[in-house]
Amino acid sequence: MAAALRNVVVVGGSYVGLSAARELANILPATHRVLLVEPHSHFHHLFAFPRFAIAPTHAHKAFIPFSAAFAASPHPTLHHVAHARAIALQPHTLTLDREWHGSLTLPFDYLVVATGTRLSPPGTMPGDDKLSAVRYLEGFQEGVREAKEVVVVGGGAVGVQMACDVKELFPGKRVVLVHSRERLMSVYHGRLSELIRERFEELGVEVVTGSRAVVPPGGFPAGVGVREVRLQDGRVVKGELVIPATGQTPNTGFVEGLEGGVVNPENGFIRVRPTMQFGDARYPHMFAVGDIADSGAHKAAKPGMAQAAVAARNIASMVAGREATEEMSLSPAGIHLTLGLTRNVIFRNPNTAAGDTEPYIELKDDGREDMNIERVWTIRGITVKSPQDYHL
Repeated sequence: MAAALRNVVVVGGSYVGLSAARELANILPATHRVLLVEPHSHFHHLFAFPRFAIAPTHAHKAFIPFSAAFAASPHPTLHHVAHARAIALQPHTLTLDREWHGSLTLPFDYLVVATGTRLSPPGTMPGDDKLSAVRYLEGFQEGVREAKEVVVVGGGAVGVQMACDVKELFPGKRVVLVHSRERLMSVYHGRLSELIRERFEELGVEVVTGSRAVVPPGGFPAGVGVREVRLQDGRVVKGELVIPATGQTPNTGFVEGLEGGVVNPENGFIRVRPTMQFGDARYPHMFAVGDIADSGAHKAAKPGMAQAAVAARNIASMVAGREATEEMSLSPAGIHLTLGLTRNVIFRNPNTAAGDTEPYIELKDDGREDMNIERVWTIRGITVKSPQDYHL
């Protein structure tokens, strides 16, 4: 009688989680199957949300079927995407909010948490299915079109990109960006803030800095109307549409039932070792990667996917009876930031460990309104043969 398959569960199907699942499916023996637990019906191309919440006709392209998630693995039919949300974690079982193959619980030998963080919409979508997400983005576009004055709250990447896009697509609108600090995108070398301010001046985006916005109970009102953004120092910024682009909430609620100090109470992220295993020694078979991991690394897709590869190789070693010895490495923070429909910059902080004192800056003007979305679908394993394919 054939032995039962052993489950390796990956929780979260965004960039880092999908990368971990694919890496595992490529290197694990046929005795183990990968189950990717993801509540969304489609892969969410988050990097396009700021643009597609403003520019019309593209919203449906940001949601890509998971149908080819394991197509390139040696055993593509062995592995599956379980469309459900994780709600509770125990040492060897994961509880779901909906049944998968007749059960609300998944037993596992190994688990990788890649749930990341939740942004304010439109940074993330309020629903799980493609249709509701597309309708949300299209409704947001309508609000942007109607408003004469737009206030963007938050000077991180999402806020900067949306301010540039609104002003470039609708040059007649007043666009104001509010940020709590004097320097924009303060994780990066100050030269990036200077570049952004230069671009804002060129486009006509106003900047209000130096005091935190007071977020009303329940958040800023959606839609167009008379809006006021009050700052902690007493200043008031008025507009007709407020776009919130602040804060990230760690998606760790489902791990709270585990004993021990799994989550760092100071920041809400999962404590990890350099091997990406949970910091608590009682759970050597559990890993956390990407934004959800309290790893000390810059929170972005590229370092997260590198962590996913480390976790996958360590799990493969443990399946083979060896120790988990591969460790993550830290690198300077970097970003590919759009500054309008075609203008963009590749920016990396100086590698001080190598003696660098200046950042790497590559200014480009080769962007497209649809953000080269066809290439993203190809990377996800789906060839777009006609515009209708984007509606899959």
